Amino acid sequence: MSPGNAKDQHVIIGQISGLHGVRGGLRVFSYTHPRDRIFAYDTWLLKTNTAWIARKVVAGKGQGKGLVAFLEGISDRDQARELVGVEIAVTRDQLPQLAADEYYWNDLLHLEVIDTHGRSLGRVVEMQNTGANDVMVVQGGTKIMVPWVMDKVIKQVDIEAGRIYIDWDAGYQ
Repeated sequence: MSPGNAKDQHVIIGQISGLHGVRGGLRVFSYTHPRDRIFAYDTWLLKTNTAWIARKVVAGKGQGKGLVAFLEGISDRDQARELVGVEIAVTRDQLPQLAADEYYWNDLLHLEVIDTHGRSLGRVVEMQNTGANDVMVVQGGTKIMVPWVMDKVIKQVDIEAGRIYIDWDAGYQ
């Protein structure tokens, strides 16, 4: 995941991870769930070294275990190569509304994590999907991984205060 917070105008939804073919195809790593939901957004914002640029998605499909996209204005391998490693974003207003107990990963990054004894364990630096459940990676004095299990482990999320309250012992690693 990439850094961000609830006030960000752009929300990172994936990254261009490689090339596909000679006609400008791009391999895409999607942070959306399901992963092909990234194609529901017809225009992507791509973060270059200097600015965000908008590119219309001409075509997108699953390719084996990955995804391949073709973008307007990218018609050969050389043009596509310049985009490898670039983050893909959409504007926050393009995202679907969530239920009260749901959160976009982007909004959880950098929040302070507090245990049941009131101790700060650090800040969320990454979210991961492990298959069984999502995991928060928290960096403080050490890096810990906390399962994202609402009510059992995750007791409260307060986006406005910038905190997540958990019932988890850092020694569980």
